[in-house]
Amino acid sequence: MYSGYITDIEGIKVGHSQSEKGMTGCTAVICEEGATTGVDVRGSAPGTRETDLLKPEKVVDKVHAILLSGGSAFGLDAASGVMKYLEEQNIGFDVGVTKVPIVSSAVIFDLNIGDYKIRPNFDMGYFATENAIKEENRQGNIGCGMGATVGKILGPENSMKSGIGSASMNIGELWVGAIIAVNSFGDVYDYETNSILAGTYDYKKGKLLNSYEIMKNKKKTIGFSMKNTTIGVVATNAILSKAEANKLAQMAQNGLARSINPIHTMYDGDTIFAMATGKIKADINIVGTLSSEVVSRAIANGILYANSYKDILSYKDIKNDNNC
Repeated sequence: MYSGYITDIEGIKVGHSQSEKGMTGCTAVICEEGATTGVDVRGSAPGTRETDLLKPEKVVDKVHAILLSGGSAFGLDAASGVMKYLEEQNIGFDVGVTKVPIVSSAVIFDLNIGDYKIRPNFDMGYFATENAIKEENRQGNIGCGMGATVGKILGPENSMKSGIGSASMNIGELWVGAIIAVNSFGDVYDYETNSILAGTYDYKKGKLLNSYEIMKNKKKTIGFSMKNTTIGVVATNAILSKAEANKLAQMAQNGLARSINPIHTMYDGDTIFAMATGKIKADINIVGTLSSEVVSRAIANGILYANSYKDILSYKDIKNDNNC
């Protein structure tokens, strides 16, 4: 398991809220002072909120929170709870009569795991933000990772349980961290060994399959269309412009490409946000390259920390069988 957590970046807090019955939840990444933020959406089936304002030419230059949520499009409602709590704390963009918290969000599809009628809502978003702390370091079946699964080319009955993972690394005073909800259509690999960790699983034979090989042999995708998506946040203490923050989000997506295959398909809504707290000077090329590695580490942790749910096995329960 890889070390560190996104809260190693000064000024970043994380809070989770979830429902065991619904097997869903949300994760709030908070920067009370505001962070220069960019976004990169690579998948073709995204569910997002407040991403247009992150373009370099838009007037708002600071974001106060990113919410990663389950519940598919229903889960976007939880961001309103994040806004409510932050407004109560007088955090946000000053418009005179009040301060408007800037909250961006992205969602994963997890409606098929637990009770689909239970989704992240206003109250769950509020609770996650209210409980956001610097010391939060839980991973796996928590927050937005509660209902995450991977490897769905043959449908949900051949998928495996995943979760939310985080990691961080530094070069001197420069820190980069990531938190990723791993809910991919494709299989997940350890980026250092290129060995498969989790993905499409043959429950009858007790072995991992290879989604890419299945795709090539069948010449079409036959599984769980438009019900996936890997989303996350990369944070750094570097001083970045808004354009550089968007570039950071783009470079961070390389971590997804290195760790998940297939990736960025028509069935994924892969979205990465990048937050820069603006504490030290740093070269965007170095920050971006670190971000791709830390994203890969976080993805691996999302698999390694996950627990099985009912008949959906996790890495912990199949790790002695890595045939594929």
